[in-house]
Amino acid sequence: MKTNRAAAKRFKVTAKGGIKSANAYTSHRFHGKTKKQRRNLRGTRMMDQTTIKTYRSLLQK
Repeated sequence: MKTNRAAAKRFKVTAKGGIKSANAYTSHRFHGKTKKQRRNLRGTRMMDQTTIKTYRSLLQK
């Protein structure tokens, strides 16, 4: 099976097998978010365990 290229560009697999990605809700409409929300949306996050199996099959890891 081929790696899903759209997923490969958005997600990275860590050494322990977790998947990290950028946060959603960071592209526009910041006037409706507090400074705390905007600050916490910077950087990356670890994907939840319930969805890792699905995305790992897309990434072929």
